[in-house]
Amino acid sequence: MPSIITSSCLNLSTSSTVLKAASRFSLHTLSPRSWAVSFARTSILAVLDNAITIGHLTISDSEGTHYYGKYQKGCNDVHLNVINDTFWLRILLPGDLGFSEAYMIGDVEASLWLENESGMAETLSSTVAKVSSAISGLYNSFLGQTRSQARLNAIASYDQSNELFKAFLSKEMMYSCALWSEAEGGVRGDLEMGATPGDLEAAQLRKSTTGWGGLAIEAASSFGCEVDTLTLSKEQKSLAEERIKEAGLEGQVRVHLLDYREIPAEFEKAFDAFVSVEMLEHVGAKHYNTYFKLVDFALKSRDATIVVTSSTFPESRFSGYQVEDFMRKYMWPNSCLPSATALITAAQAGSQGRFTLESVENHAAHYPRTLREWGRCLEANLTQDLIVKDYPSLRDVHEYAAFK
Repeated sequence: MPSIITSSCLNLSTSSTVLKAASRFSLHTLSPRSWAVSFARTSILAVLDNAITIGHLTISDSEGTHYYGKYQKGCNDVHLNVINDTFWLRILLPGDLGFSEAYMIGDVEASLWLENESGMAETLSSTVAKVSSAISGLYNSFLGQTRSQARLNAIASYDQSNELFKAFLSKEMMYSCALWSEAEGGVRGDLEMGATPGDLEAAQLRKSTTGWGGLAIEAASSFGCEVDTLTLSKEQKSLAEERIKEAGLEGQVRVHLLDYREIPAEFEKAFDAFVSVEMLEHVGAKHYNTYFKLVDFALKSRDATIVVTSSTFPESRFSGYQVEDFMRKYMWPNSCLPSATALITAAQAGSQGRFTLESVENHAAHYPRTLREWGRCLEANLTQDLIVKDYPSLRDVHEYAAFK
């Protein structure tokens, strides 16, 4: 029977005190922009006393210096220097996203701290920010993963310079969490996990995400599988097919430029195994049932295997209505992290109970080192000359420095 494996700030609160403080500013003596900045600044500063419970925060801007928290020997002393007063407007609406954007473009300089993250989330939450978050959450849920939007998401996330990805990925080009054995020093990730649960020898394998062909090549060369793999990225398809040809596996591996919802009729009950590596983040909670229904459609009725890996949210933080944050805007547009329970429930609903859960594994501890290794490789291998062909604007030394 099939098996499933999963791996798994600044908002504002508008209190009466804040509104009274803001009311001191006269509309007829300030320009609309100045009034908005003053309101945002006063609103944010008025609630920081309750938000900073660990360490000491100093904020300096054109209006002066303010201190929050209690300084104690050995505690963190963080200084936040506001360079441009647009900073206050940025963090009034989208909160943590606005702070990230302000930091990126130089509106604010700060020491980074995480100890007060939960306090910030609970204390700083304005009505305006909540409405903004609700709208973005609804958009991501209902429109973020339509077929046309999914193609745009793939272009934004993966139709980037292959040279850029080569600069930090391993030679297998696996853009997913590595699984580190005690003896392993290289970034080989899931290719070192060993045999998939179930017998893949000479199996017909369907993979829902191609990447640059690493797993498909491994399955075909090591296990003798025939592989059909799907992608929405033209750049990935081009390089994957090039690598498959170099490996002499054109007869075993086929790359389809195809949305998973468009699989052809001949896929019905054609496959012995299905593998999805960190692709479900791009499906969206609204489409989980459809996703697993199509997996059930493609797998043989008996003795088939499913392996699914995904970055996940803890159950306590999971929601199908996930608002736009830094990751969803700049890294993986309109992505939606599932929870383990959400996936298991969807798998059963989509297959009408035909799937049997074999195991759930948590690989979260492996991700930090994966990111560190990618960072080291990128720092060592990325040069301006390497990517200016694909990103002409990076010829400017300041643009390149900001990009890095």
